[in-house]
Amino acid sequence: MTLLILGVLIWAAAHLFKRLAPHARAKMGAQGRAMVSGLLFLSIALMIIGYRGADGTVFWGRSPAMVGINNLLMLLSVYLFAASGMKTKLAQKFRHPMLLGVILWACAHLLVNGDTPSFVLFGGVGIWAIVEIVLINRSVWVPPIGKGPKMEIFAILGTVIVYGAIVGVHYALGYPTFG
Repeated sequence: MTLLILGVLIWAAAHLFKRLAPHARAKMGAQGRAMVSGLLFLSIALMIIGYRGADGTVFWGRSPAMVGINNLLMLLSVYLFAASGMKTKLAQKFRHPMLLGVILWACAHLLVNGDTPSFVLFGGVGIWAIVEIVLINRSVWVPPIGKGPKMEIFAILGTVIVYGAIVGVHYALGYPTFG
């Protein structure tokens, strides 16, 4: 569990560094970007290794209904990531589509994983996303300029492809996504 907690803490600290210490981060320039990227890679590795090796109390498990809701929320979460990256109409209306996607990802996973390691991983990353939204909302928002209707189609196609890849990886790791 220690590796999992450390991974979540490094993930949050690396992301929040820019918001909490903007001048220090700006002074680091390109080296700061490389450092943050390295810390994020390390945090993901620690979270994966820590989650797979962690034991904890189980409060609830999977049910067919929750698996279905999880899958729908995950599809929406992946679309929010695509919409953010492709500057779709949705990204022009919502200030934080990617962070909202992270929150949906966390909630979806907590619906079907009611154990202590899941609370640490999915709850911790979900709380980080909420804190990030609060900190970002302190600044002025200029909605992105949309890239046209073609990007809406690409966002939907990309969502289906990425969702399929995520499902494949989950099955390969022994986590059946469809029950």
